[in-house]
Amino acid sequence: MAGSRPQRPRSAATQLGALERVLHEFGGDAGARKFALLRGLAKARLKGRDAVLRLHEALCYLRALPDDERVLAQVTAMLAAFERRADFRACRDELADSGIAGTIIQYPFFAVTALWLSRRFPGALTIDWDEFEKGELLLSRLDLFALWGETPGLDENAFEPDEWVRRLAGPRTTDADFVIRRCAELGRTEIERERFYEEFELPLVLTPRASMPSRTSAHVDRPVRWQSTPLRRQRPDLEVALRQRAEVIDCDEVLGRRLVELAREAMVLRHRDLDAFAYGDPRDVRLLNCGDGLEFAVIGMVPERRLMLESVYAFLTLRNGVPIGYVLVSALFGSSEIAYNVFDTWRGGEAAWVYGWVLAVTQQLFGSDTFTIYPYQLGGGGNQEGLESGSWWFYQKLGFRARDRGVLRVMRSELAKMKRSPKHRTPIATLAEIAEHNVYWSAGADRDDIIGIFPLGEIGLRVTDYVARRFGADRELAERTCADEAAELCGVRGWQKWDEGERLAWLRWSPLVLLLPGVAKWSDDERAELVAVVRAKGGRRESDYVRRLDAHGKLRAALRRLAR
Repeated sequence: MAGSRPQRPRSAATQLGALERVLHEFGGDAGARKFALLRGLAKARLKGRDAVLRLHEALCYLRALPDDERVLAQVTAMLAAFERRADFRACRDELADSGIAGTIIQYPFFAVTALWLSRRFPGALTIDWDEFEKGELLLSRLDLFALWGETPGLDENAFEPDEWVRRLAGPRTTDADFVIRRCAELGRTEIERERFYEEFELPLVLTPRASMPSRTSAHVDRPVRWQSTPLRRQRPDLEVALRQRAEVIDCDEVLGRRLVELAREAMVLRHRDLDAFAYGDPRDVRLLNCGDGLEFAVIGMVPERRLMLESVYAFLTLRNGVPIGYVLVSALFGSSEIAYNVFDTWRGGEAAWVYGWVLAVTQQLFGSDTFTIYPYQLGGGGNQEGLESGSWWFYQKLGFRARDRGVLRVMRSELAKMKRSPKHRTPIATLAEIAEHNVYWSAGADRDDIIGIFPLGEIGLRVTDYVARRFGADRELAERTCADEAAELCGVRGWQKWDEGERLAWLRWSPLVLLLPGVAKWSDDERAELVAVVRAKGGRRESDYVRRLDAHGKLRAALRRLAR
């Protein structure tokens, strides 16, 4: 009897395909199969950019959702060595902008992020002059970057913008570092300096250096929960989800700073800028632990960057310490506007289950009972990705509804077509039309004093008319006078000795305080609580402001009257 033919070893491509097929399976022998495939792929050589990228994404996925200790250890080792893989080095240039360790990132970062990167990684940023389009503007402002003794050279020599910047920067400073740091020294306020820089729209290149952030290494040490059961793919009942409670973990400034940095890095690596992370306050960071390795790093903004009336927080979504997405939340009057994003590697899967926790955490922090999604998140405003991914229907299936009658008619028509023909798909053009309207879900009664409907802009106009009528162009006098008058009205003494954030909030709110209908007839206690609301706006945790404002019935009623 002839001997059996020995099995041929599986190719690297075959092993990768097998890993991807078992990637989303959990329980049974799934962990053992993944471990065996990972060990083979650790020594294999893949061909081409796409295969290398697919392996990287599979490793990142399993770093966030490890089956067991062996899988986690193998994945961690492979990610740590990824930059040294021969197949990666062979296609490194083709993987630019992927966020993988050892690759460059090209993006016109906003001023705050450009300055942050320049200070953290001096010499790593350069300008892509071939893509730069504002040469004349830069030339016209170079004298603001130089000493007066340098101006004859600037006046008499017709060098190109890149030549001038490199000459001004000298041999030890990159062109990008020079422009970024000189812009940071100009202007009266930080906001003015940032606007000045951003007018240049500098195309920046971030070259990898040691300890540079990457998607390959992105994580913060947290207790690990093994994924030993199938993923929860069913849609949650939002009323049930809203009753969930997360464990709140207060972060000291060291951990708070690390989480803010991790959030900012997550944006840089994905060619995004998010103000709520860029201006994150390490003092206002909490971890909300939802169990099963799911946590939200809840990050508030520094007082000088907070909005006038709403409160804005950003959540970095973590799974076993790995960033898998982010959430942007605005809160006012028991309502919240939510932008929910899952990073590409982890889309699908448990996105709906995680979203149920997003609402629960938002309700736990701010007391919100009504939630809204603004158009861009649905695919409106030119968000083609949102249209193609079917975001509008994701929220519709969770129970969100538009308040526009035309949108509701289209929804009912599309549902009828789907009932007649299960294969029917809503045309992109139709989605683009209905996605231009907010959708809402509420655990309470419908009302109109919620984000997306409440006319915040009208309050701003009332303040403008008041200040313009009394002070004209002298806004500085307006600020000082209104602050003193509002303090006298509310019986405040020594507000100038408050913490910096509280003083700033008082200066900003004082014209509005003077405008509030009937405020002079409020009781001393009601005006004292008004002062507490304003101080909380500039305090350590802006979420305290949300709770105080919502609890002040007279203040809420006065703001509604003012808006009308």
